Amino acid sequence: MKKRILYLIPLLSIGFSGCEKFLDKRDPTATTFEEFFNTEADLQRVTYSSYLDYFTPRDNRKLLFYMRDGRSDNAYARSDEDYHLRIGNGTMNSNTRAFEYYYTLQMKHVGRINTYLANIHVPYVEDESIRQRYKAILEGLRVWHYFEMVSRWGNIPFLLKPATIEEAKVPPTPKEDILNQLFQMSDDIANRLPPDEYTTDKYMFNRYSFKALVMRYALYNGRWELAARLAQEIMDSGKYALYHSYRDLFQYEGHDNNNEFIIHQNLESVGSNVTNSFRDLGPHFRTGRGESYNVPLKSLVDAYWTKQGRPIADCPLHTKREYELNPKLNRDPRYEASIMGHGDVFYGEQIDIYSPGNPMYYQNQRASKSGYWFRKFVSEADAFRNGNLTYGLLRYAEVLLTYAEAKIMLNDIDELAKSCINQVRQRAGLDMAFADVTLPTYSTYTQDQWIELIRNERRLELAGEGVRYDDIIRWGIADEVLNQPALGHTREVNGELQTLHIEDRTFKPYNYLWPFHELVLKVEPALVQNPGY
Repeated sequence: MKKRILYLIPLLSIGFSGCEKFLDKRDPTATTFEEFFNTEADLQRVTYSSYLDYFTPRDNRKLLFYMRDGRSDNAYARSDEDYHLRIGNGTMNSNTRAFEYYYTLQMKHVGRINTYLANIHVPYVEDESIRQRYKAILEGLRVWHYFEMVSRWGNIPFLLKPATIEEAKVPPTPKEDILNQLFQMSDDIANRLPPDEYTTDKYMFNRYSFKALVMRYALYNGRWELAARLAQEIMDSGKYALYHSYRDLFQYEGHDNNNEFIIHQNLESVGSNVTNSFRDLGPHFRTGRGESYNVPLKSLVDAYWTKQGRPIADCPLHTKREYELNPKLNRDPRYEASIMGHGDVFYGEQIDIYSPGNPMYYQNQRASKSGYWFRKFVSEADAFRNGNLTYGLLRYAEVLLTYAEAKIMLNDIDELAKSCINQVRQRAGLDMAFADVTLPTYSTYTQDQWIELIRNERRLELAGEGVRYDDIIRWGIADEVLNQPALGHTREVNGELQTLHIEDRTFKPYNYLWPFHELVLKVEPALVQNPGY
């Protein structure tokens, strides 16, 4: 039963999976929380571990941000052990292990953070501002956990102080009440954080990176005015900018020398000089490390509009059939920067997914069942070595698109909103003679047309970055797009189009919220199971 404890932290055994060595104290006789948590270095350790064990994991595919698109219509995650597969195809219920794992893990970390904050006065620091900075960062991480949990489960227990097992068995607090408190708390937290990124521990919250996080969840929860205000504050700060090359931003050419990444997952945050995106996303090539654990679907490929900013079904230059057979034809350049597939060149060789003797043959276990791979976060330089990429968990492009979407939802599409869209499109390499949204063509757009445009713009710009599932949930379209089969590459055979079929998928109306696992309900009897489960 001990592993079911959701909030209580045993004071004699403070352990974190994956970072035990980092947390080891030199004094092997330390047996109390006070002995463990008493210096400035301890403050840094517990803050580091609070990121590592959930938000910036080293190699845990259940948690890595770039695996999350496998829950959506963007991608297919092949391993049941990673938990995204069942969420994506709908074969889930209240006994699905994933829901115990995610809920228990996050509640455990909330409990730990509550204990750290209750004892934040204990560690000795020479500069009191350092204590206050770590306090604000930990409070920000607690807010992040709660934002995620209410997005998944809705009404949940809401505790801000350490609690025993019995004290933690409280009735759930309504989601909207929790959100109201989180957004109110966030203003105070942001004001207590320093405005600039840190020279070391760059991944930890500063004022504007935390505001960017709150901005994201304001958008997710329909707080349009707040989302727009925070986005504008970040823009007005002048601290961030779009990197000049969309492709290079996710490769070694630009991964650690840009001003676009706002929340970072870098080598400091994972406590290692190794990252694993090639292993998880890349192709099985010769003796390389690629395992194709998460691969793009035809749904995403077909979502890439033309260079002129038109849906492929509405373009007068080519037919939809031509676009389906050649995804690179007159396409938004973000396609080639983000995805590769049959006929493309990888490591000097042409990809062939239809020859059984080829390692990339689509039926091989380590190959892509869709015939596509993400090129984003996959560098040829890592084909036969460990990688060390820095990732952006939240980028400046998302800030621009958030401002635009919030203003569109308010039906207040000002010049700044249009400029935000244009900045993203221009950096992507679209033909702005047609794609510039200030052109007369767009002057007659209805709100619904603007919504269609901004949703697709967001899908393409952020493809493979783990936000698509949240988007289809908040837009209320998951029951449409996840009730379609997962399909892959399309080719012409004897004059007919043939498309790889991976799996059928289902999404029931009640799947917009996740179930509480049956074991969690036994531990927390005051919880109320979400409808449908």
